[in-house]
This record gives sequence, C-alpha cells and structure tokens, in this order.
Amino acid sequence: MLPAALTLQVAHPAVGAGVDEHSVFRTDPWGRGERSLRSLQLWVYGGAEAAGEGRRLRVLHRTIQGTDTRGRPYHALTPANYAWVHATGFPVYRHAARYLIRPMTPAQERALYAEWLQVGRILGIHDRDMPQSIEEFWPYWEKMLAGEIEATTVVRELVDVDQPVPPPDRGPWPLRMLLRALWPVLLPPLARFRRFVTIGLMPPDARAAVGLPWSAEQEKRLRRLCAVLRGVVPVLPERLRYLPRARAARAAHRTAVPNG
Repeated sequence: MLPAALTLQVAHPAVGAGVDEHSVFRTDPWGRGERSLRSLQLWVYGGAEAAGEGRRLRVLHRTIQGTDTRGRPYHALTPANYAWVHATGFPVYRHAARYLIRPMTPAQERALYAEWLQVGRILGIHDRDMPQSIEEFWPYWEKMLAGEIEATTVVRELVDVDQPVPPPDRGPWPLRMLLRALWPVLLPPLARFRRFVTIGLMPPDARAAVGLPWSAEQEKRLRRLCAVLRGVVPVLPERLRYLPRARAARAAHRTAVPNG
C-alpha cells in the first residue's frame, strides 16, 4: 500500500516541491525507503520511542521551505501540508484493504480513523488541523482532490517505468554485486510492477484527480493478484508476515495479555 500513499502525498503542490527540492529519493531511493519504513514502524509499534520519533521528524522538517509548483511559498510544517501527508494513509489503506484483506465494516473504518488520528498526534498534528471524524474527513478529501492535487514532477517520476533507479546498496557484498550485474534485466519488470500497484491501490477518485490511467483489464489483473495474496499470506509463518518490530510488539502484547 505504501507506494500509492507516498505518490498521493507528493501530488500536493507543496509536498511535491519539498520532496523534489530537498529529498534524496533520486540518489538514494533504497536508503530513503528504509528510513521511512523504520520511522513508520516506530509511530505504530515504538511505544515510548514513538513520541521521540515524532519530535525528530518535526525538527528534520523545520528548514524545508521554498516555492511550490503554483508559485506559492510553502513550509513543510505548515499544518495543511503536514496534515495532508498523514491524511493520505487512511483512504489508501481503506481502499487497498478491500483487495488485500477484506472490505471494512463501518465500525472498523471508524476504529481505523480513530487510530489514524492518534498516530497523527504522535507526529505533532493538532486535532484542529485534521478532520476529527469520518463525516468530516470525506468533504475535506473531496475538496483536496478537486482543488489542490495534481500530477507533480515527483508523481510523474514515481510512476515512470523508464525512470533510472540505482540498484540496492544494502545487504551482503556478494548479493549487492549480483544485483548490480543483473540490474539492467531486473529493473524494467520491477518498474512496471511498481507502477501497477501504485496506481491500482490508489483510491479511484484520487487516481482520477491526479490523472493516472487505469483500465478494466488492469483491474482484473490486480484482483487476481490480490486473491492469491489473500490466500497465501495468512498461512505463512509469522516471521514472514511481519517485520521484526511488528513481531516484537505482537509478542509483547501476547505476554502482557495472555488471553487477549
């Protein structure tokens, strides 16, 4: 789900400009992705570390400012900009869950949104800067799609299958050498798959607002892929289904609540 949410975040003119001008996603995409994933896990599973990570991120973004794609001055910590980055996760997760897990009940949607607001507070987003209920969220969402979101330079790069991407530079030396040798062969299908899941798991109204194409045949392929994942993933061992920090959090919860 992450590529769809990240692409939607940078469809905001200010966020897109900030990433375009200040991020290392072009020169160090694997390191940037690893750091983002580690940070996200801390928000959810970090316990006492979560608030510290939220403060660290705000300090990191204090100096990020400039002019957005529409010629307007921006600052990364402007509440509307910072809140949009967080807000995109809820509709993307809600939509993608229909394919990868199951459609949510109204009660589950409300619980998810309440948890999303809680994570937002960890990131330093004030309640006044985020819609406080689902009923308030959807008008906000529609307003953003209608008047603010666009296919920024970074959006186009993230879905461009011909965009140059350096090979991974993490892991054991022999593996890195092998990937470097095979990268010209591996990159094209990986780029096509990245585009496919990025556009496919983005909510249709957001996809249309950004101007990303999606066909009926692609929809069928996505549904077939997700049907396989829904069958395979639940039967995998926990060590393959969850990242280490998530596994540790689940184990700690089971220890604290044996019958929970």
